[in-house]
Order: sequence, then structure tokens, then C-alpha cells
Amino acid sequence: MKGILLLLLFCRVVSSVKHSLTYLLTGSSGLQTFPEFVAVAMVDEVQLGYCDSNITKAEPKPDWAKKFIKDHSQLLVIYTWTCVSLHMILTATIVELNQHFDQAGGVHILQLMAGCEWDDETEETTGFVQVGYNGEDFSSFDLKTLTWNAYKPQAVIIERMWDAFNTGSNNMESILTNICPQWLKMSLDYGKSSMLRRELPSVFLLQKTLSSTVSCFTTGFYPYRADMFWRKDGEELHEERGEILPNHDGSFQLSVDLNLSSVSPDDWKKYECVFHLSGLKDDIITKLDKAVIRTNREILTDMTIPIIAAVVALAVILIAAAGFMFYKKKRASDNSTELSEQPNPEARVQ
Repeated sequence: MKGILLLLLFCRVVSSVKHSLTYLLTGSSGLQTFPEFVAVAMVDEVQLGYCDSNITKAEPKPDWAKKFIKDHSQLLVIYTWTCVSLHMILTATIVELNQHFDQAGGVHILQLMAGCEWDDETEETTGFVQVGYNGEDFSSFDLKTLTWNAYKPQAVIIERMWDAFNTGSNNMESILTNICPQWLKMSLDYGKSSMLRRELPSVFLLQKTLSSTVSCFTTGFYPYRADMFWRKDGEELHEERGEILPNHDGSFQLSVDLNLSSVSPDDWKKYECVFHLSGLKDDIITKLDKAVIRTNREILTDMTIPIIAAVVALAVILIAAAGFMFYKKKRASDNSTELSEQPNPEARVQ
């Protein structure tokens, strides 16, 4: 490609990859257009299953998850029971929190994120539980000490909530470090054709205007664990990086901006965008090059003015033709009216 050094070093040496199983629970009160309870299960940021207080049953989403449930039919009953039970617990907890915070009415939201990570090479597993209330960090579970960290005095209610669900500290440790990784590995085994694939992205350099930042944009990569940054002379720059966002086809996209205000034209060749995908040791490197930057600005060429002139001339011709047809039609209508108003000569003779 002209003027660009795009190094796609597709070495087959694969490094370790961390996989995750995450459960996102949301309980709410005071919302009329949103379910009182929603639960979503995610494997490597891909939706595995869903349930809410309106449908009151667990629903597998991808085809491989449906096959997984079909082969283990009893699990659907367990997941549905768990969904209903968690709905009751989160709803009761919100009521209790409202009393402790002396909150009457209004909208209140309790969010819980729990799950585990597993390194497919080292076999290391970690677990996590984080709780938020009305948009603020509320509490978290510490696996090392097997205790809850309360960020607000009222957060002790969360520990009682888990005890009510028969998940004390010891049970919590077993769930996060034993049961959760087992479910994660089973999910990856069933969905390995899609979950364990690796797709490299397309890389673009984008700029809105001459004075704006240059964005290194990648799209179409999988899995979601990736990093991207700008570097100068081999040294990483700490520029603003966007969030990893999903595409409609299950792949992901990511961008990182480079501020050119302090970059001299002679230094452009020193900058490069580096994209790293988890599981691959070699990176995709894109040199900063004006010739390949895509922009929103319009560049006038020798053909621009003739094209504009031709378009204007065509518009004038069409308007004139429409006007002539309207005039001709109106003239015919007027002549017809005049003839109808003239007296009949034969009527005079009679």
C-alpha cells in the first residue's frame, strides 16, 4: 500500500489468553419501562444467557449455548430458579437499603458484577464480586481475606444478602475459584468454534480536520482482550484510548488518538500505532503517514468545478422543462375553458 508500512507479523506462536465468565445483575425500583430485575451472563464479553423479572425464565443466546442446555436439560431449571431467587433477594435488599438511607420513592438501582477469570496456559484463576448502588461503588468481596469491603456503612446489608442466599464467605470462595471456572471451561469447550477463534482487525488512520487529532482505529478483531497505543521512537505514549466496543457481527473495535499539536512534520516518521491482540505475540504496527489518513475534509480537484457546473446545468434544464410543461398544460386548460363559454350558433338559429 502506497506510503504506509503496515507490518502484519502473523507468527503462529501463541501466548496465553485470559478468559472470563461474568454475571451482571441489576435490581431496580421506580422504573416503569424497565424490568425490576435483569441478569446477563457473559463469556469473554459475549452474551451467554439472559433472564429478567418479566419473562421469569433463563434464555440461552448463542446456538452453542442452546446446544449446551439441550445436552444438560436440568441446567435450564437451575438457571431459572436462580434467576427468580436473585430477583427476590435484590428486590428485598433495595427495600432495606431505602430504609437505611431514609429514601422514600424515586428511582433506585442496585448492580452486582460477579465472575471469574482463567488463564488457559498457567491455569491460574481469580474471582471477583463488585456491588454498586445508585451509580456509586458500594462494596466488594476480597478473595484473599474472604471478607467484604464496605465503602459505605449501609453496605453491610450486602453481606447479609449473600448469607440469605446460602453463600457465606467459604461458599463464596468455592463459587468464584472452583464452580465458576468449571462453568467457564465448559462454555469455552462448547463454543470453541467461535469463542476460541482469533480474528485480526482492519486498521485505519482517521482525522476529521487538519487541526484535529489523528485516530488509529481498528475494527473486526476477536477476542476482545486487546490493547492499542501510539509510540514514538519505540517508546509508548500515554494518549487517550477509547473503550473496546462490540460490532454487530460479534467482533470488536478500538481507537486511540494522537494529538498532533506538538508534532513537527519532520517527526511524523517517528510515530507508529501499535495494536496487540491477546494470544498473539506479534503486533500490528501502522506508521503515521499523511498519505493514508482518511479525513472528512473535501479536496477540490481539477474535475470538481466541471462536475459542479454540469450538475447545475442539468438542474436548470430540468427546472425549465418542468416549467414549460406546466405552462403548456395550463394554456391547454385555458383554451378549453374559453371554448366551453362561447354560445352555440345553432341555438340562435332555432
